[in-house]
Amino acid sequence: MHSANLNQRNTTTEGPFGCLALRMEDIMDDGGIRKEVVQPGEGPPIPREASVLIRYSAFLEYADQPFDTNSNVKYPRLMTLGRDVTLAGLELGLLTMKKGEFSRFLLQPQFAFGEMGCPPLIPPAAQILYEVQVMEFFDSAQAKDFLALEPDAQNSLPLSLLSNVVNTLRNLGNRSFKQGRHDGAKDRYKQAMAALMTRLTQKVDEKEVKALLLPVYLNLALTELRLESPQKALKYTNRALEIDPHNTKALFRSGQAYMDKHEYEEAHNVLIMAQAKKPFDCDINGLLMKAAICYKKGLDQQTEVYSRMFQALRT
Repeated sequence: MHSANLNQRNTTTEGPFGCLALRMEDIMDDGGIRKEVVQPGEGPPIPREASVLIRYSAFLEYADQPFDTNSNVKYPRLMTLGRDVTLAGLELGLLTMKKGEFSRFLLQPQFAFGEMGCPPLIPPAAQILYEVQVMEFFDSAQAKDFLALEPDAQNSLPLSLLSNVVNTLRNLGNRSFKQGRHDGAKDRYKQAMAALMTRLTQKVDEKEVKALLLPVYLNLALTELRLESPQKALKYTNRALEIDPHNTKALFRSGQAYMDKHEYEEAHNVLIMAQAKKPFDCDINGLLMKAAICYKKGLDQQTEVYSRMFQALRT
């Protein structure tokens, strides 16, 4: 089905790759990289030095199975263009893609493994077919450049750029969180928080900055709960509640933190407030019931202890 014939060149129409090339777009105007869009994406194309989350398979001509793929990996690795994606043709192809897009790229040797190939896996002068789906990408280069600036320089930039940077950092953190890398997620969220706090100290765009801070605090609270640090989680839920006193997520995560600290009365109090906002939420009601049971159990144990103390005093 797929890959490289040693004698094939850009002009050939023989073989599977030659037939495929006839219906593909020549994106370099020299036949070096040809593209076929199988499923269009949406939004802007991937920027240079972005962090990309892709599923891919690479084929040699006439091969039924890929020689390289990550399609069987549950959580594909986040790769940065220019650092982790080292094949020129693949990187140039990715720069033409959008989120959600699925495309095929036919790479000539000069954009793949060259005239020498990579023996024994890749023969000399091999054409390579890549099938690529873009699941997500983040403009990590923009965030990296922003974080490298001094605070005064950061504050001089438009709020829209700060918002983009914060969203990128949160998305990178969310990706780490989903993979169970909670320390990595925490680092990203704290970078986002620091960037926002720098702007907040200037008393500029205060309302907008606090609106951006709220989900960051909620992210940090949940991450600290996963890291089994309920006191730190409470610190962030309290900050979130200072911005929005009726925020249901902040109240619920406060309840989770108090439960982890075995402070069941406090957990019950904040969960009652959360229930008032969302009376039919199963998670809130379930935790509230657990808090009530634990609180009653604690009172019963306390009563039993006092009862024994009084009995001992009478004897």
